[in-house]
Amino acid sequence: MRTILITGPGGSGRTTLAAATALAVAAEGSRTLVLGADRTDTLGAALGVPTGPKPVEAAPRLTAWRPDPAGDFRRDLAALQDRASSALDLLGASRLDPEELTPLPGAGELALLRALRDAALSETYDTLVVDLPPAPEALALLALPEELGRYLRRLLPPERQAARALRPVLGRLAGVPMPAEWLYETAARWDVELGAVQAVIADRGTVVRLVAEPGPAGGDALRTARLGLALRGLRTDVVIANRVLPEASPDTWLAGPVAQQRKTLEEWRESHDVRTVAHLGRDPRGTDDLTALAVPGAGQPAPAADWTVTDRLDTDGVLVWEIPLPGAIREELDLVRRGDELVVTAGAFRRVVPLPSALRRCTVDGAALREGALRIRFAPDPKLWPQDR
Repeated sequence: MRTILITGPGGSGRTTLAAATALAVAAEGSRTLVLGADRTDTLGAALGVPTGPKPVEAAPRLTAWRPDPAGDFRRDLAALQDRASSALDLLGASRLDPEELTPLPGAGELALLRALRDAALSETYDTLVVDLPPAPEALALLALPEELGRYLRRLLPPERQAARALRPVLGRLAGVPMPAEWLYETAARWDVELGAVQAVIADRGTVVRLVAEPGPAGGDALRTARLGLALRGLRTDVVIANRVLPEASPDTWLAGPVAQQRKTLEEWRESHDVRTVAHLGRDPRGTDDLTALAVPGAGQPAPAADWTVTDRLDTDGVLVWEIPLPGAIREELDLVRRGDELVVTAGAFRRVVPLPSALRRCTVDGAALREGALRIRFAPDPKLWPQDR
């Protein structure tokens, strides 16, 4: 399945362009699902069809769906109470009634991730278009499956489940209660679900499409978003410059904004595949307006932004790990080797990644940022590498 994730700074028109993109993809003959993330029905307003917890047909071959975080939250908490019933009874705790539950912060994001996973695993659609939250929230959302999975594996390592038969004995010997069976089962289920979501996000058929208005603020937001996406190894296919003013307008008061947009677009085209969307002079509403925007459809898969390990160099015998970080600033970069993991900080973003097996037997020999890529040098540790005879 082809998955197009759309985000951009708040107010850039990303929801409207997500709807327009989905409509364009469906017009190409692809069975398309567009997912909305907003609590208010901005997606339905753009499409001219109300959207909600149940998928609705918005146009030929186009289905729109806005997941229900409240319903998902109630079902998950009710299931958790059932699995932890013995512990709750021991504590004398009274159970919460599902009807009295209000979703906690973050429930909407988790509901969207679950819907993303379910839609990607479905054979009903060929293309999935996702209207993500504004760029800062979207970057945190896309990082969530990997980070939560890492936390779970650190707190409840799967290998400890092998000793489940000995857990009562170990509890008596240690004098402290051991984690209950339901806790490991819940962690294992969550780990599988998080892994499925991460597989969709990291799939080579998944791209991120950035929307921004051409101007100084849009340029700053675009650079920040690209850096955060690159640190996660996510691919961008095109940048959509939205609400572009007409060059040949007779209104003299538009001369300044038009010149500013022209300059910004020239700068963006030096490093991005930019597609422009004209300002209609009104807020687009309905399929006719969305079609008039002429946004790009599915397009071609974007080139990979993988982190690569270069073969051993003959000159000084080191291994090089190259991390694409377009827009990174040297003074805002930080690297920390922690055991078999590397902690990479770029500006406001951080990622903890396991080292490839070859690099675990090396020591960090230095790093340099050149031409938008961070190159980390690893020298083989003689104590861990086989010696030539």
